[in-house]
Amino acid sequence: MLAAKLAQAGKKVLVLEAGPERKASDLFSSQLWARRLKWSGPRVESVGKHPINVVFGHGWGTGGSALHHYACWFRLHREDFEMKSRFGLGLDWPISYDDLRPFYDRIQKEVGVSGDAEKEVWRPPGDPYPMPPLQIFEQGRVIARGFEKLGLRTAPLPMAINSVEYHGRAPCAYEGWCDAGCPLLALANPLAVYLSQARDAGAGLAHHAYVTRVLTNQNGDRATAVEFFDARGERRVQEARLVILASSALQNPRLLLNSAGPQHSAGLANSSGLVGKFMMTHAAGNVFGLFKEKTENYRGVSGGQLVSQENYAKDPRQGYLGSSQWLIANALKPNDLLGIANARPDLFGNALHQFLATASQHLATMTFVGENLPSRENQLTLSNRKDRSGFPLAHITHEFSSDDLKCFEAGMQQGKAIMKAAGAYETWSNGPVSMHDLGGTIMGKDAATSVVNSYGQTHEVSNLFVAGPGIFATSGAVNPTFTIHAVTLRATDYVLAHWSSLS
Repeated sequence: MLAAKLAQAGKKVLVLEAGPERKASDLFSSQLWARRLKWSGPRVESVGKHPINVVFGHGWGTGGSALHHYACWFRLHREDFEMKSRFGLGLDWPISYDDLRPFYDRIQKEVGVSGDAEKEVWRPPGDPYPMPPLQIFEQGRVIARGFEKLGLRTAPLPMAINSVEYHGRAPCAYEGWCDAGCPLLALANPLAVYLSQARDAGAGLAHHAYVTRVLTNQNGDRATAVEFFDARGERRVQEARLVILASSALQNPRLLLNSAGPQHSAGLANSSGLVGKFMMTHAAGNVFGLFKEKTENYRGVSGGQLVSQENYAKDPRQGYLGSSQWLIANALKPNDLLGIANARPDLFGNALHQFLATASQHLATMTFVGENLPSRENQLTLSNRKDRSGFPLAHITHEFSSDDLKCFEAGMQQGKAIMKAAGAYETWSNGPVSMHDLGGTIMGKDAATSVVNSYGQTHEVSNLFVAGPGIFATSGAVNPTFTIHAVTLRATDYVLAHWSSLS
């Protein structure tokens, strides 16, 4: 998106992509092909009591992780921006929901989002979606029955997927293979929207360009170039007037730490010591139910069909602080992420075959997304091990807080009650796992308490920006992609308005 917007404004833009080129014709509805889109770069060491998932949520090649994202597009809630001031825990953002609202509204029209804003009674104020919601299939109707019986509301999932033809792109075919990309381009991944806009405006895109460091002037207060290694493993340097790091919450802190120099021995833009600190994720888990009726669980989209945010409001009186939501009726495949076999990892041999024979027709599931309170101890540092270019790997330590775990457990109990109310004759759930990665280069008002300002501009290097979920000060309990786009669009306006002084 940044490449498209800056190139359309007449700037000379080059995107350095570490992985290979991907085209829509390269995307196939297959789990084997889906795996090729996941992270295949240098190893990320993930440790701690609750390690962060460093593979499935990341991409390798054109478009990065957005190429295979599930397109669940939610707005953060007002209280997500004011955690410290409202509740005395976590951090505050240097901006409010009202600062981002116009950018949410602009982006959803550009990209195309389907949904029903009126039924999302929890949704913060904003324009209605430009497309009607996606279809609801039998699995969604079955689970919704349980929510209704318990007095809980649901709404169609807001999705960056076409329910009708939009901006020349085809509507969804509901085959449930979003994890493998979308060759129809009905899902708003980079191939569908911003890459063609960027190229049409003259932006360049270099593949197999593995960036290792940001180079600065002698004073260390301006970025002058980036160092990268090409497909032949040869070191190259690309000079630039403005440098933007947009390589995920796991790699941006690593790049800054690896860019240490005489004027910044602890890492670039790191006088606060906060580069790599406050790493966050979401506490995720699935609740499953087996039904006598057929659920058609293979139909729909990977992200789900319905949403419920009845538990989103933060209330310390419930014994913990944290928000959560349900993504209901995910399209299921045999194995891998959201796989039917993975629903029962304790089964082997004939027992697993028998389970699959039943579950492939009668299983229903929904995904819990829970908040992860920011903690300085959850951090990314540099490993003693190095990549093939000689630079230290990322080493991440992470543990969910007691509030996070209490919120998760409450969700699992509620989820099983919902499945029983829906008519399931057997229900079960799994433990907390990592879903989405955020933090590590958090935004704030000053250099003492943050790495970047609200536009992603590093406090110490005026022409160096960071983009993506790494600059979030809190995680909320919603998929971050919509907010990533809104924050980045706001940053783009700022960069263009201040171009002369920044460059």
